[in-house]
Amino acid sequence: MRIFALLVAALTVVSGVIAVDIQKSVIITYPGETPDWVLAQAKKAIVEGGGVITHEYQLIKGFAAKLGEKVLDSVSAMGKEYNALIEEDLTVSSL
Repeated sequence: MRIFALLVAALTVVSGVIAVDIQKSVIITYPGETPDWVLAQAKKAIVEGGGVITHEYQLIKGFAAKLGEKVLDSVSAMGKEYNALIEEDLTVSSL
């Protein structure tokens, strides 16, 4: 009976480790007239959710980040009112 309890505890720990949110690299941009506080709020949500801001753009309003799927959904919902464009950050190469 004791072995069964240890097995259940071990499986619980393993399932918790497997359930880690998958990180994605994205670029998030906003129209030029978007208030700066909207970007600050999005960046704060990403950092608090365990993500990382990898680059802040100067010529356009936006930034690149690495974040989990759950945080991405949250930031996407926050940016909907301001027409945020969220796209996966991919490597571009010529053929």
